[in-house]
Formats: sequence, structure tokens, C-alpha cells
Amino acid sequence: MPQLEGSLDLLSRPQWMRLLALAEWTDLEARSRDLAGHPHDVLRAPETGLVMLRGRMGATGAAFNLGEATVTRCAVRLKTGEEGHAYVLGRNAGHAHRAALCDALMQRPDDAGSIRQDVLSPIADAIRARQQLAAGKAAATKVDFFTLVRGDV
Repeated sequence: MPQLEGSLDLLSRPQWMRLLALAEWTDLEARSRDLAGHPHDVLRAPETGLVMLRGRMGATGAAFNLGEATVTRCAVRLKTGEEGHAYVLGRNAGHAHRAALCDALMQRPDDAGSIRQDVLSPIADAIRARQQLAAGKAAATKVDFFTLVRGDV
């Protein structure tokens, strides 16, 4: 998983959409519970489908179909006209809907600060903690190989 870098104050739209997609559903639901009642229209109701994952051997190898992943997408429009979109791994329609709503609200200068502080910042902290835990588990299994010199040097 790529590391999170930079300040949350300078997040671009792809960066905040990534945070929303990587968020655990329980974190996103708890942090954005009061946003669910925000007036909006559903442009594309949450729907689940498959996407093809592509892989490549090395940096120069030919691309190949690695497999499929289940993805849920959603699109909403606020009454003020901002549109929010979300694609999340898995079948969680609530996650996709809530992420799309947060995306739309982040485009409103009046709401962006509170969404950044109340939703995105805690989610970014949780993702960092998960990354550090995974890195710690991987480091615990690291083996250093060295060569012993036998005989004359």
C-alpha cells in the first residue's frame, strides 16, 4: 500500500477520493454519520460490478490480466450543484454512497474544512496506523542473508 504523504490541508481531489476509498467502512460511517442527511440527489445509485486487474512482470514485461475485483460505485449531486463520485473495493453500497457524498462536500469551500477535519484527518491517521502495523509485521519476518567465507581468503 503506498504511503500517505503531505499535508491534509493541500489535498487534491484524487488524494481525498483515495482516502475515502481506502477507509474502513466502520471509520467512514462513524465519522460521517451526520452527513447522511445532507440534501442531495443520487445520480447513480450504488451498484456493484467487476473490474479487470492488469499486471506486468518487471518494469518492461507485457501486461496481462491478473484477475477481477469487485467494485461498488456511486454518484451524487448536492442541491448546490457539486457532484461527488466514488469507487470502492467490495460490495458495500453504504461506503460508496457516503464516500461520494464526502467527495461532493469537499468541493464546497464552506464544507471542505469540516470534512477535512472531522472525516479525512481521522481516516488518514487510521490508514497510517494500519500501514505501520503491516510494516512492523513484515519487518518481524525479515531475514538478513550473508555469505560466510570458507577456506582461504
